[in-house]
Amino acid sequence: MSGFLTGSAGRLTLRRLGVALAICAAVTAVCAALAPLVGMVAERGDWHLELIGPGALDAGSQAHAILWTRIPRVLAALLAGAALAGAGCALQALLRNPLAEPFTLGISSGASLAAVLAIRLGLERAFGFAGIGGAALVGATGTLLAVWRLARIGKHLPPATVVLAGITVSMFCSSVSSLIQSTSDFIELNHMMQWMFGSLETVRLVAVGYAALPIGAALIALIAYARELNALSAGPDVAASLGVAVGRTQTAIFAIASLLVGAAIAVVGPIGFIGLIVPHALRAMLGPDHRLLVPASMFGGATVLVVFDFLARNAIPYHHLPTGAVTAVVGAPFFFGILIRHKRRAALWGRA
Repeated sequence: MSGFLTGSAGRLTLRRLGVALAICAAVTAVCAALAPLVGMVAERGDWHLELIGPGALDAGSQAHAILWTRIPRVLAALLAGAALAGAGCALQALLRNPLAEPFTLGISSGASLAAVLAIRLGLERAFGFAGIGGAALVGATGTLLAVWRLARIGKHLPPATVVLAGITVSMFCSSVSSLIQSTSDFIELNHMMQWMFGSLETVRLVAVGYAALPIGAALIALIAYARELNALSAGPDVAASLGVAVGRTQTAIFAIASLLVGAAIAVVGPIGFIGLIVPHALRAMLGPDHRLLVPASMFGGATVLVVFDFLARNAIPYHHLPTGAVTAVVGAPFFFGILIRHKRRAALWGRA
Protein backbone atom coordinates (compact mmCIF):
# COMPACT_ATOMS: atom_id res chain seq x y z
CA MET A 1 0.00 0.00 0.00
CA SER A 2 2.80 2.38 0.83
CA GLY A 3 4.36 1.90 -2.59
CA PHE A 4 1.04 2.55 -4.33
CA LEU A 5 0.27 5.68 -2.37
CA THR A 6 3.67 7.31 -2.68
CA GLY A 7 4.85 5.88 -5.96
CA SER A 8 7.85 3.71 -6.73
CA ALA A 9 10.10 6.76 -6.98
CA GLY A 10 8.55 8.59 -4.09
CA ARG A 11 6.66 11.02 -6.41
CA LEU A 12 3.20 11.99 -5.24
CA THR A 13 0.65 12.16 -8.04
CA LEU A 14 -2.79 13.72 -7.85
CA ARG A 15 -4.40 10.29 -8.18
CA ARG A 16 -2.38 8.80 -5.33
CA LEU A 17 -3.11 11.85 -3.19
CA GLY A 18 -6.84 11.50 -3.81
CA VAL A 19 -6.91 7.76 -3.15
CA ALA A 20 -4.91 8.04 0.08
CA LEU A 21 -7.02 10.87 1.48
CA ALA A 22 -10.24 9.13 0.44
CA ILE A 23 -9.18 6.05 2.40
CA CYS A 24 -8.24 8.16 5.43
CA ALA A 25 -11.54 10.05 5.28
CA ALA A 26 -13.54 6.83 4.95
CA VAL A 27 -11.87 5.25 7.98
CA THR A 28 -12.49 8.40 10.02
CA ALA A 29 -16.13 8.56 8.95
CA VAL A 30 -16.78 4.91 9.85
CA CYS A 31 -15.20 5.29 13.31
CA ALA A 32 -17.06 8.55 13.96
CA ALA A 33 -20.38 7.00 12.93
CA LEU A 34 -19.98 3.83 15.01
CA ALA A 35 -18.49 5.35 18.18
CA PRO A 36 -21.69 6.98 19.54
CA LEU A 37 -23.83 4.01 18.52
CA VAL A 38 -21.89 1.37 20.48
CA GLY A 39 -21.54 1.19 24.25
CA MET A 40 -21.19 -1.08 27.24
CA VAL A 41 -24.51 -2.36 28.66
CA ALA A 42 -25.41 -4.64 31.56
CA GLU A 43 -27.64 -7.64 31.09
CA ARG A 44 -28.23 -10.15 33.89
CA GLY A 45 -25.02 -9.16 35.61
CA ASP A 46 -22.97 -9.54 32.44
CA TRP A 47 -21.41 -6.62 30.58
CA HIS A 48 -21.08 -6.54 26.80
CA LEU A 49 -20.89 -4.10 23.91
CA GLU A 50 -24.18 -3.39 22.23
CA LEU A 51 -25.33 -1.30 19.29
CA ILE A 52 -27.84 1.32 20.35
CA GLY A 53 -31.36 0.46 19.22
CA PRO A 54 -33.73 2.23 16.80
CA GLY A 55 -35.33 3.92 19.82
CA ALA A 56 -32.49 6.44 19.68
CA LEU A 57 -34.55 8.38 17.14
CA ASP A 58 -37.34 8.84 19.68
CA ALA A 59 -36.71 12.15 21.45
CA GLY A 60 -38.21 10.91 24.71
CA SER A 61 -36.39 7.58 24.94
CA GLN A 62 -33.43 6.66 27.14
CA ALA A 63 -31.51 5.53 24.06
CA HIS A 64 -31.90 9.02 22.56
CA ALA A 65 -30.56 10.62 25.74
CA ILE A 66 -27.57 8.25 25.79
CA LEU A 67 -26.82 8.96 22.13
CA TRP A 68 -26.78 12.71 22.70
CA THR A 69 -24.36 12.37 25.59
CA ARG A 70 -21.94 10.54 23.28
CA ILE A 71 -22.17 12.75 20.19
CA PRO A 72 -20.39 15.77 21.74
CA ARG A 73 -17.57 13.47 22.86
CA VAL A 74 -17.11 12.13 19.35
CA LEU A 75 -17.20 15.58 17.75
CA ALA A 76 -14.72 16.90 20.32
CA ALA A 77 -12.42 13.93 19.69
CA LEU A 78 -12.55 14.52 15.93
CA LEU A 79 -11.66 18.20 16.31
CA ALA A 80 -8.99 17.81 18.98
CA GLY A 81 -7.40 14.75 17.38
CA ALA A 82 -7.09 16.48 14.01
CA ALA A 83 -5.68 19.61 15.64
CA LEU A 84 -3.06 17.83 17.77
CA ALA A 85 -1.88 15.49 15.01
CA GLY A 86 -1.75 18.28 12.43
CA ALA A 87 0.24 20.50 14.78
CA GLY A 88 2.61 17.66 15.64
CA CYS A 89 3.23 16.86 11.97
CA ALA A 90 4.00 20.50 11.17
CA LEU A 91 6.30 21.00 14.15
CA GLN A 92 8.31 17.86 13.39
CA ALA A 93 8.92 19.08 9.84
CA LEU A 94 9.60 22.67 10.83
CA LEU A 95 12.13 21.75 13.53
CA ARG A 96 13.49 18.65 11.77
CA ASN A 97 13.19 16.78 15.04
CA PRO A 98 11.19 13.55 15.52
CA LEU A 99 10.51 14.47 19.17
CA ALA A 100 8.85 17.79 18.34
CA GLU A 101 5.17 17.87 19.25
CA PRO A 102 2.86 20.04 21.39
CA PHE A 103 3.88 18.41 24.68
CA THR A 104 7.65 18.33 24.20
CA LEU A 105 7.61 21.99 23.10
CA GLY A 106 5.75 23.03 26.23
CA ILE A 107 2.70 24.39 24.39
CA SER A 108 0.35 21.96 26.13
CA SER A 109 1.80 22.70 29.57
CA GLY A 110 1.47 26.42 29.02
CA ALA A 111 -2.17 26.05 27.99
CA SER A 112 -2.79 23.81 31.01
CA LEU A 113 -1.20 26.33 33.39
CA ALA A 114 -3.39 29.11 32.02
CA ALA A 115 -6.51 26.97 32.33
CA VAL A 116 -5.67 25.97 35.91
CA LEU A 117 -5.12 29.62 36.78
CA ALA A 118 -8.47 30.50 35.18
CA ILE A 119 -10.22 27.91 37.35
CA ARG A 120 -8.43 29.21 40.45
CA LEU A 121 -9.43 32.81 39.71
CA GLY A 122 -13.04 31.88 38.99
CA LEU A 123 -12.99 32.95 35.33
CA GLU A 124 -15.04 29.92 34.32
CA ARG A 125 -17.81 30.89 36.74
CA ALA A 126 -17.77 34.43 35.40
CA PHE A 127 -17.45 33.77 31.67
CA GLY A 128 -18.36 30.11 31.19
CA PHE A 129 -16.44 28.06 28.62
CA ALA A 130 -14.95 31.24 27.15
CA GLY A 131 -13.11 31.84 30.44
CA ILE A 132 -11.15 28.60 30.53
CA GLY A 133 -11.00 28.20 26.74
CA GLY A 134 -9.67 31.70 26.19
CA ALA A 135 -7.13 31.24 28.99
CA ALA A 136 -5.85 27.99 27.44
CA LEU A 137 -5.47 29.66 24.06
CA VAL A 138 -3.58 32.60 25.57
CA GLY A 139 -1.38 30.19 27.54
CA ALA A 140 -0.51 28.17 24.44
CA THR A 141 0.40 31.30 22.48
CA GLY A 142 2.41 32.82 25.33
CA THR A 143 4.35 29.61 25.92
CA LEU A 144 5.13 29.27 22.23
CA LEU A 145 6.47 32.82 22.12
CA ALA A 146 8.62 32.18 25.20
CA VAL A 147 10.06 28.95 23.77
CA TRP A 148 10.71 30.54 20.43
CA ARG A 149 12.45 33.56 21.96
CA LEU A 150 14.65 31.29 24.08
CA ALA A 151 15.53 29.15 21.08
CA ARG A 152 16.25 32.09 18.76
CA ILE A 153 19.02 33.55 20.96
CA GLY A 154 21.63 33.92 18.29
CA LYS A 155 21.18 33.95 14.54
CA HIS A 156 19.67 30.57 13.81
CA LEU A 157 16.88 28.37 15.14
CA PRO A 158 18.58 25.10 16.20
CA PRO A 159 16.02 22.25 16.31
CA ALA A 160 17.55 20.63 19.41
CA THR A 161 17.58 23.97 21.23
CA VAL A 162 13.87 24.46 20.59
CA VAL A 163 13.01 21.06 22.07
CA LEU A 164 15.25 21.66 25.10
CA ALA A 165 13.67 25.07 25.64
CA GLY A 166 10.24 23.50 25.32
CA ILE A 167 11.01 20.80 27.88
CA THR A 168 12.35 23.42 30.31
CA VAL A 169 9.28 25.63 29.94
CA SER A 170 7.05 22.57 30.25
CA MET A 171 8.63 21.61 33.56
CA PHE A 172 8.29 25.18 34.82
CA CYS A 173 4.61 25.38 33.85
CA SER A 174 3.88 22.00 35.44
CA SER A 175 5.54 23.10 38.69
CA VAL A 176 3.58 26.37 38.80
CA SER A 177 0.37 24.41 38.12
CA SER A 178 1.16 22.20 41.10
CA LEU A 179 1.69 25.25 43.32
CA ILE A 180 -1.65 26.70 42.24
CA GLN A 181 -3.38 23.41 42.98
CA SER A 182 -1.83 23.30 46.45
CA THR A 183 -3.51 26.61 47.28
CA SER A 184 -6.93 25.63 45.91
CA ASP A 185 -9.96 24.34 47.79
CA PHE A 186 -11.40 20.88 47.28
CA ILE A 187 -13.94 21.87 44.62
CA GLU A 188 -11.42 23.82 42.58
CA LEU A 189 -8.81 21.08 42.94
CA ASN A 190 -11.27 18.41 41.82
CA HIS A 191 -12.17 20.47 38.77
CA MET A 192 -8.51 21.09 37.94
CA MET A 193 -7.59 17.42 38.25
CA GLN A 194 -10.55 16.34 36.15
CA TRP A 195 -9.62 18.81 33.46
CA MET A 196 -5.88 18.04 33.52
CA PHE A 197 -6.51 14.32 33.09
CA GLY A 198 -7.68 15.06 29.56
CA SER A 199 -11.22 13.75 29.83
CA LEU A 200 -13.98 14.12 27.23
CA GLU A 201 -16.69 13.03 29.65
CA THR A 202 -17.96 16.53 30.45
CA VAL A 203 -17.54 18.04 26.95
CA ARG A 204 -20.55 20.07 25.91
CA LEU A 205 -21.78 20.67 22.37
CA VAL A 206 -21.49 24.44 22.80
CA ALA A 207 -17.77 24.11 23.56
CA VAL A 208 -17.28 22.06 20.39
CA GLY A 209 -19.10 24.75 18.44
CA TYR A 210 -16.85 27.49 19.80
CA ALA A 211 -13.70 25.54 18.90
CA ALA A 212 -14.82 24.35 15.45
CA LEU A 213 -14.21 27.63 13.60
CA PRO A 214 -10.66 28.42 14.82
CA ILE A 215 -9.54 24.79 14.52
CA GLY A 216 -11.08 24.40 11.06
CA ALA A 217 -9.50 27.63 9.81
CA ALA A 218 -6.10 26.69 11.26
CA LEU A 219 -6.20 23.21 9.70
CA ILE A 220 -6.93 24.69 6.28
CA ALA A 221 -4.10 27.18 6.71
CA LEU A 222 -1.72 24.37 7.70
CA ILE A 223 -2.59 22.37 4.57
CA ALA A 224 -1.83 25.48 2.50
CA TYR A 225 1.73 25.44 3.92
CA ALA A 226 2.40 21.81 2.91
CA ARG A 227 4.89 22.68 0.16
CA GLU A 228 6.78 25.05 2.46
CA LEU A 229 6.95 22.28 5.09
CA ASN A 230 8.55 19.99 2.50
CA ALA A 231 11.23 22.61 1.90
CA LEU A 232 11.74 23.51 5.57
CA SER A 233 12.14 19.85 6.55
CA ALA A 234 15.31 19.83 4.44
CA GLY A 235 16.69 22.79 6.38
CA PRO A 236 16.29 26.59 6.32
CA ASP A 237 19.12 27.10 3.82
CA VAL A 238 17.57 24.69 1.33
CA ALA A 239 14.16 26.24 1.87
CA ALA A 240 15.53 29.73 1.26
CA SER A 241 17.20 28.56 -1.96
CA LEU A 242 13.79 27.30 -3.12
CA GLY A 243 12.23 30.69 -2.60
CA VAL A 244 10.63 30.15 0.83
CA ALA A 245 10.51 33.18 3.12
CA VAL A 246 11.93 31.20 6.02
CA GLY A 247 11.41 33.61 8.91
CA ARG A 248 7.88 34.58 7.91
CA THR A 249 6.88 30.97 7.22
CA GLN A 250 8.28 29.75 10.54
CA THR A 251 6.34 32.45 12.35
CA ALA A 252 3.11 31.56 10.56
CA ILE A 253 3.43 27.83 11.19
CA PHE A 254 4.28 28.34 14.87
CA ALA A 255 1.25 30.62 15.22
CA ILE A 256 -1.04 28.09 13.50
CA ALA A 257 0.28 25.28 15.71
CA SER A 258 -0.30 27.29 18.87
CA LEU A 259 -3.87 28.08 17.79
CA LEU A 260 -4.56 24.41 17.07
CA VAL A 261 -3.13 23.17 20.35
CA GLY A 262 -4.67 25.93 22.46
CA ALA A 263 -8.14 25.45 21.00
CA ALA A 264 -7.92 21.65 21.30
CA ILE A 265 -6.77 21.75 24.92
CA ALA A 266 -9.47 24.28 25.73
CA VAL A 267 -12.09 21.70 24.74
CA VAL A 268 -10.67 18.35 25.89
CA GLY A 269 -7.81 19.19 28.24
CA PRO A 270 -4.19 18.08 27.78
CA ILE A 271 -4.00 14.85 25.78
CA GLY A 272 -0.58 13.52 24.82
CA PHE A 273 0.94 11.21 22.23
CA ILE A 274 -1.55 12.07 19.45
CA GLY A 275 0.80 14.66 17.98
CA LEU A 276 3.72 12.24 18.24
CA ILE A 277 2.55 8.79 17.20
CA VAL A 278 0.09 9.66 14.42
CA PRO A 279 2.49 11.61 12.15
CA HIS A 280 5.22 9.01 12.67
CA ALA A 281 2.90 6.11 11.87
CA LEU A 282 1.58 7.76 8.72
CA ARG A 283 5.03 8.95 7.63
CA ALA A 284 6.20 5.34 7.78
CA MET A 285 3.23 4.18 5.68
CA LEU A 286 2.68 7.08 3.27
CA GLY A 287 6.06 8.72 2.93
CA PRO A 288 7.38 12.16 3.89
CA ASP A 289 5.56 14.41 1.38
CA HIS A 290 3.60 16.88 3.51
CA ARG A 291 1.05 17.52 0.78
CA LEU A 292 -0.28 14.10 1.73
CA LEU A 293 1.13 13.72 5.24
CA VAL A 294 -0.44 16.86 6.75
CA PRO A 295 -4.09 16.14 5.80
CA ALA A 296 -3.60 12.41 6.43
CA SER A 297 -2.31 13.19 9.93
CA MET A 298 -5.42 15.26 10.58
CA PHE A 299 -7.69 12.37 9.59
CA GLY A 300 -5.47 9.93 11.50
CA GLY A 301 -5.43 12.02 14.67
CA ALA A 302 -9.21 12.39 14.57
CA THR A 303 -9.65 8.62 14.13
CA VAL A 304 -7.16 7.66 16.84
CA LEU A 305 -8.64 9.99 19.44
CA VAL A 306 -12.17 8.77 18.68
CA VAL A 307 -10.99 5.18 19.16
CA PHE A 308 -9.08 6.00 22.37
CA ASP A 309 -12.10 7.84 23.78
CA PHE A 310 -14.25 4.82 22.92
CA LEU A 311 -11.84 2.63 24.88
CA ALA A 312 -11.87 5.09 27.78
CA ARG A 313 -15.66 5.02 27.85
CA ASN A 314 -16.09 1.25 27.60
CA ALA A 315 -12.96 -0.42 29.02
CA ILE A 316 -14.25 -0.71 32.60
CA PRO A 317 -17.95 -1.02 33.54
CA TYR A 318 -19.29 1.85 35.66
CA HIS A 319 -16.10 3.86 35.10
CA HIS A 320 -15.20 6.34 32.36
CA LEU A 321 -11.42 6.47 32.27
CA PRO A 322 -9.62 9.74 31.43
CA THR A 323 -8.98 9.72 27.70
CA GLY A 324 -5.57 11.32 28.19
CA ALA A 325 -4.45 8.44 30.39
CA VAL A 326 -5.61 5.90 27.80
CA THR A 327 -3.68 7.63 25.02
CA ALA A 328 -0.50 7.48 27.14
CA VAL A 329 -0.94 3.83 28.15
CA VAL A 330 -1.80 2.64 24.65
CA GLY A 331 0.33 5.15 22.78
CA ALA A 332 3.71 4.40 24.36
CA PRO A 333 3.96 0.71 23.35
CA PHE A 334 2.37 1.53 20.00
CA PHE A 335 5.07 4.08 19.31
CA PHE A 336 7.80 1.61 20.29
CA GLY A 337 6.23 -0.88 17.89
CA ILE A 338 6.43 1.68 15.09
CA LEU A 339 10.11 2.29 15.79
CA ILE A 340 10.90 -1.42 15.74
CA ARG A 341 8.80 -2.45 12.71
CA HIS A 342 9.20 0.63 10.53
CA LYS A 343 12.49 2.14 11.63
CA ARG A 344 13.80 2.47 8.08
CA ARG A 345 10.70 4.05 6.60
CA ALA A 346 10.06 6.16 9.68
CA ALA A 347 13.47 7.71 9.16
CA LEU A 348 12.13 9.27 5.95
CA TRP A 349 10.83 12.22 7.96
CA GLY A 350 14.16 13.89 7.39
CA ARG A 351 14.16 13.38 3.60
CA ALA A 352 11.06 15.35 2.61
